[in-house]
Amino acid sequence: MRFDHFTNLKILLMLSCFVHVGTSLDTISSSKFLKDPETLRSNDGLFKLGFFTPTDSTFSYLGIWYDMAKPQVVWVANRDHPLQNSSSGILKIYEDGNLVVINEQNQILWSTNVSNIAASNSTTAQLQNSGNLVLQENTSGSMIWQSFQHPCDTLLQQMKLTVNKTNGEKMELSSWRSPQDPSIGEFFASLNRLSVPEVFIWRGEQPYWRSGPWNGQIFLGIPDMNTVYLHGFILGGQDEGEDSYYITYTYPNKSDVLIYVLSPKGILHEVYWDYEMSNWLESWSSQNSMCDVYGMCGAFGSCDPSSSPICSCLRGFEPMNEEEWNKQNWTSGCVRKEPLQCERVTNGTESGKSDGFLKIQNTKVPDFTQRLPFVDDDCRTKCLENCSCIAYAYDSYINCMWWTSNLIDMQRFSNGGTDLYIRVSYSELDEKKKNTTVIVTITVIVGTILIVACAYILWKRTTTIQEKTNQEIQKRNQINSLSKAKLKEVSQYKFEKLAIATNNFHLSNKLGEGGFGPVYKGTLEDGQEIAVKRLSRASGQGLEEFMNEVIVISKLQHLNLVRLLGCCTDGDEKILIYEYMPNRSLDAYMFDPVGKVLGWEKRFKILEGIARGLLYLHRDSRLRIIHRDLKLSNILLDEELNPKISDFGMARIFGRSEDAANTNRVVGT
Repeated sequence: MRFDHFTNLKILLMLSCFVHVGTSLDTISSSKFLKDPETLRSNDGLFKLGFFTPTDSTFSYLGIWYDMAKPQVVWVANRDHPLQNSSSGILKIYEDGNLVVINEQNQILWSTNVSNIAASNSTTAQLQNSGNLVLQENTSGSMIWQSFQHPCDTLLQQMKLTVNKTNGEKMELSSWRSPQDPSIGEFFASLNRLSVPEVFIWRGEQPYWRSGPWNGQIFLGIPDMNTVYLHGFILGGQDEGEDSYYITYTYPNKSDVLIYVLSPKGILHEVYWDYEMSNWLESWSSQNSMCDVYGMCGAFGSCDPSSSPICSCLRGFEPMNEEEWNKQNWTSGCVRKEPLQCERVTNGTESGKSDGFLKIQNTKVPDFTQRLPFVDDDCRTKCLENCSCIAYAYDSYINCMWWTSNLIDMQRFSNGGTDLYIRVSYSELDEKKKNTTVIVTITVIVGTILIVACAYILWKRTTTIQEKTNQEIQKRNQINSLSKAKLKEVSQYKFEKLAIATNNFHLSNKLGEGGFGPVYKGTLEDGQEIAVKRLSRASGQGLEEFMNEVIVISKLQHLNLVRLLGCCTDGDEKILIYEYMPNRSLDAYMFDPVGKVLGWEKRFKILEGIARGLLYLHRDSRLRIIHRDLKLSNILLDEELNPKISDFGMARIFGRSEDAANTNRVVGT
């Protein structure tokens, strides 16, 4: 009888361990293993780890998935060594300290395969809130293996795709073989071309798609990626001393669930969880037309999905194989019609006029970009001087890009892209000039007549113009006098202090840019986060708008109006300092394809806040103010998504009894 009680007690203790593992823990150790249908669950409940069987399959796998109404598998351990049935798999800490999957014959189907682990009781495995499965050493807590460094077909937030700078080893996404088979497929995605980094999708050893160069904010070959903070991508590892380049992303709203999945067909999909519809929806994909397939039109061919046929040779080039081209087999590409002047000199033929460049707008630049430290004008000059340079482009972040080999994988966009300059012989440029000779001649004749006709009118108006000029000078003097008086009422910041706070206005701290100029995130010495709006010298706005904003905002205090902390006037520098809004502007949510994450309750809350701010401006403030430039990009959101109206450079102050006023120009939105 005593033996029976003791046996029953042991059985109860063992069962309690199994129940604990399957229902509440996010960690397993040498004394706790996992068997189907038990699961581990991340602490926040977003992810689960366990055994699953794909639809229409008889095999079983260990995987991690989003615990949604429609689970989404994001990682698979034994993808090339499936279990024959779902009830036979066990996940455990093995005697050598590694995490392993074994079958009912006690064969190891998968292992973390880390060497030099002291013993099995020295490690534990945990499923983190990020979806990362980690194997860690118990005593020090150090991580010795993680699933984020062994991805499958899915890129999660905070996961890094890395490339070793020294040996070129890459961490890749690899597609499933089919929707029913998670074994490694034929497509891979990785970071490549480290001199000007791009994301590539490979089909075996051949490129299948590429993103275009990264310019510090966006990928130049993805025209939909038109706003910096819609996607939150970061390229790291450019600093000296770091071993690897990496690309990762984080989404502005931490509650959003957005991932990138490489499909069995080689298409990278951006999908997000729609809480209202309880479903996964696609917001972007890497392939919208055949033009997105790498090298569709061959060398020196350009692809335009809006044209028929979609492929055409660049100007100055013709199909290499006319018969194949007419059959819409464009892979052979195009060849140059006339040799370049550099080629004539090399071949010993008589010299002629120098080569020139044809400009192609809104273009996905070709593959095999070379990056050189030249500014815009020098880029053109240096390329023209170098006979091996056949095209160039310029980006303010990348600087000069040029090409010395066949131009391949070009695409024309309706918007976005880059201006590409193709080197052609002078005869091509001369032909272009001949076509415009008649137009130029007519323009000159008509222009001469107009000049003569306008001379009299201009003479008659000279006096009026002089009077207006004097008025403008007087107005400018009044603004300058007003500036000195009003600036005393606002906190003054030193330019050096703002330069330190923004890391010398580094591009990585840039939040966005409007008509006024760029806006940067900064951190003051006391840790306070600020938004720094710097008046661009090229801006159409100037001292009048700057002073108008200082005067207006400094006199306003309301929950739904952005708070002006101070300003800076140092020589030509005119800078406004605001409270920092962590959720940026409303357009980053409403223009984003995944903007549906803003539920109706949040939308009504934002609308109500905007209305309260406008009511205050129009009726309740000491000054009666008409904003005149109210748009989504001028509605900022704080950490709780409370809206705050900003950008009062175009605002107009009215008298309390004034209902209408005349303006000198059309402004605003």
